[in-house]
Amino acid sequence: MVTTALREKMRAILRARNYSPRTEETYVAAVIHFARHFGTPPDQLGAEHVIAYQVWMRDQKCASHVLHNQTVCALRFFYGEVLDRPDVVERIRYARRERRLPVVLSVEETIALLRSIDHPRYRVLLTTIYATGLRLGEALALRAADIDSKRMVVRVRQGKGKKDRYVPLPPLLLEMLREHWRREHLRDLLFPHSSDPSRPADPTGVQRYLQRLMAKAAWSKKVTPRTLRHCYATHLNVLPAANGALASFPESADPLSSRHMA
Repeated sequence: MVTTALREKMRAILRARNYSPRTEETYVAAVIHFARHFGTPPDQLGAEHVIAYQVWMRDQKCASHVLHNQTVCALRFFYGEVLDRPDVVERIRYARRERRLPVVLSVEETIALLRSIDHPRYRVLLTTIYATGLRLGEALALRAADIDSKRMVVRVRQGKGKKDRYVPLPPLLLEMLREHWRREHLRDLLFPHSSDPSRPADPTGVQRYLQRLMAKAAWSKKVTPRTLRHCYATHLNVLPAANGALASFPESADPLSSRHMA
């Protein structure tokens, strides 16, 4: 029920505001779902429809806090920036957030988890997140040129807030990435999409793999890629003792040349 003209106008404004491609897709999809729920183009719906939709998401769909507020962000952007209807925006409220501590694994649990990953590419990816504290999207976007083995840092390009930053590069992770580079015959991206090496792998595939792994292992804790990021922050003082979480590599393996991973 969202016309092509409205959809493309929204995409154009999102790009002009320098929103990420993932945010663009999330916002557009949220507006589409909103319009389909009422069977009416969104420019013909008002604040009362948004409020009714929010109630439905909470009581019927049982949407998570994250999904609820993503939808609020998308609708506030749509009515404010695309339709120029600030009167509607003022009436779209965010849901109150439940304050819960994130799931954090012990060092031993983290090591056991990473060692249980039977897929080499996922094992390297999730170990990278744990060893550097990167977000999933940031890790998937890593390129060979981002690995600075001379200064032992990883450059994170256009992370959250469209900001670049550097994070420390553990020596054992560097060796793991070098072995991964050789094994996968990579050319640029460290974690490319299987059907299109020019773009990063799909984060949904990573999340689903980890869900299947946790279900198979019958873990009581809910573990996601973000969990490993939380573990990094919690284990900062003990990371040197957690080197067992990083796989060992053959001593004879030659490092990549500086032009590949300098």
